Amino acid sequence: MFTAITHSQIYVLDQDEALDFYVGKLGLEVNADVEFGFMRWLTVNVPGHPDRQILLAKPGGPQMSEDTARQVRELLTKGAAGGMLILTTDDCRKTYETLLGLGVEFTDEPTEREYGIDCGMRDPFGNHIRFTQLKQG
Repeated sequence: MFTAITHSQIYVLDQDEALDFYVGKLGLEVNADVEFGFMRWLTVNVPGHPDRQILLAKPGGPQMSEDTARQVRELLTKGAAGGMLILTTDDCRKTYETLLGLGVEFTDEPTEREYGIDCGMRDPFGNHIRFTQLKQG
């Protein structure tokens, strides 16, 4: 059957602002930035891992009506329809301090958990992001 997940999607209201956040602040890299006319296919990935991409999609296009897209945009603006990403890092506290210095909005400070140290933040569109320093072993 299936062998991998290659793409996941989150909604963003402004793809250029999303690039500034995901590439400029989080340090991800652009994998694809293609204009199809009806949509811009914009994906990012963790450096060195192009096999797992995040599609930064604007609500709309061929997959939904304009009325539905408007409703999704309204929910995103309210912070009620954001997606979720979980990333890993080698040093959660250092990553937290770096991103805090770049003005990233955090929802949780680094906290010891059974599985390691993790914390939470939000992107400019209300999507929830967690990053974790996993315990060894």
